[in-house]
Amino acid sequence: MYTHGLNTAMTLYRNGTLTLSQAASRAGRSTDAFATALVRHGITVRENQMRSRTAE
Repeated sequence: MYTHGLNTAMTLYRNGTLTLSQAASRAGRSTDAFATALVRHGITVRENQMRSRTAE
């Protein structure tokens, strides 16, 4: 089930349905861990979302 949730969250993030933090939460991972998973699966992490994370 964990993998299915991750795949679903990645698909929703890639399509722009969820933000990075929303998708990470849905996948049950930290934002950093989810961003790493995205990169490993060839999905580009949107820069504007990475910048807003570092500003927090």
